[in-house]
Amino acid sequence: MSKQFFPGVGQPISYEGRESKNPLAFKYYDKNRRVGDRTMGEHLRFAVAYWHTFMGTGADMFGGPSFRREWHKASDPMERARDTMDAAFEFAHKLTADYYCFHDRDIAPEGESFSHSCRNLETMVERAKDIQKATGIRLLWGTANLFSNPVYSQGAGTSPDAHVFAYAAAQMKNAIDATHTLGGENYVFWGGREGYETLLNTDLKREQEQMARLLHMAVEYKNRIGFKGQFLIEPKPAEPTKHQYDFDAATTISFLREYGLLEHFKLNIEANHATLAGHSFEHELAVASAAGMLGSVDANRGDLLLGWDTDQFPNDITGTAFAMMIILKQNGLGKGGLNFDAKVRRSSVDPTDLFHAHIGGMDTFARGLLIAHQIIKEKVLDNIIEERYNSFKSGIGAQIMAGKSSLEDLEKWILREGAPAVRSGRQELLENILNSYVV
Repeated sequence: MSKQFFPGVGQPISYEGRESKNPLAFKYYDKNRRVGDRTMGEHLRFAVAYWHTFMGTGADMFGGPSFRREWHKASDPMERARDTMDAAFEFAHKLTADYYCFHDRDIAPEGESFSHSCRNLETMVERAKDIQKATGIRLLWGTANLFSNPVYSQGAGTSPDAHVFAYAAAQMKNAIDATHTLGGENYVFWGGREGYETLLNTDLKREQEQMARLLHMAVEYKNRIGFKGQFLIEPKPAEPTKHQYDFDAATTISFLREYGLLEHFKLNIEANHATLAGHSFEHELAVASAAGMLGSVDANRGDLLLGWDTDQFPNDITGTAFAMMIILKQNGLGKGGLNFDAKVRRSSVDPTDLFHAHIGGMDTFARGLLIAHQIIKEKVLDNIIEERYNSFKSGIGAQIMAGKSSLEDLEKWILREGAPAVRSGRQELLENILNSYVV
């Protein structure tokens, strides 16, 4: 990598502590600090999102690009791809991020034909492989962009056109190959347009069966090539399609169970997708974790005043503390990690703003990790929750859960014991306890 795209950041970002006034330093994220049985780096496994951070132009639905990055200026698409890749690894190295994530069309431009696109991808994968070896930066996950090309305007796996389905399957196969070659620890399926706009022209059951068939084909291929990475599905309720089949964690888990896919997948939960579905981030994490299905996280946030996927960097410490409590209680994310699927604002035109955004997000999650670890260590919430359900440990509660009580038995018990007392949920107390750790 001969070019330098971030000359204003001469050294890798380091930890300087909470008293530091240096905007290019971590205040809480101390990568090698041990928190429990792991370092912060091992707990958090941060990844940089190729698409927003290096492909983003500041464009939105109301206006074109607001900045043009230095790595976008080459006229030849492949030279532009090489420059973008060099910028990506330079950035990740200087940020001290261990991982990155990509869509196939992020790292390699679409060619004039499908075979041309495949050759472009193969060329850039070999380049990425060499740079990964030189830098030690790894691939958290890869995926296929099955939503940008106009042929996917009515879906990819759920398209009514079998030709489009086959095209999507072929593109997915090559994206899995790329991820496998690069030692990716996961592969993500995001149904960008896997849904419908109107039932007037939609056979909903047929489309879901098609999607299940595509996923089964992916599992079969994974086993044939010996890919050891984890398969992830990322739920999203809508946008760009009005009704998407992977609406939220519960819907996605139900779909996987119905079509015999549950054992082959885990979920990649995104904060902004959770709020678009009318849930909180921690709700979606908890639903996935309770089912043993929480595999990875897209770390961002939405704007609750706006009704679309704003993909902003996380800055809510209470939210990250909640998230890390759930992640710690399931003993981490395993092969997954925290991917910053987030973009700087349209007016943040300076490349250094990319560092400020990621530093803030990493510090926010590091602070959340410290809070969560302390709360769990002191068992302050665990003890209250355990006591709340104490009545199911013995007596009638234990009989109910052991399957030893019928409706008739419970009627007799109530006639004998009378009505229950009303007990407090103590929500305000618990909120105060959480705030005492956050402040």
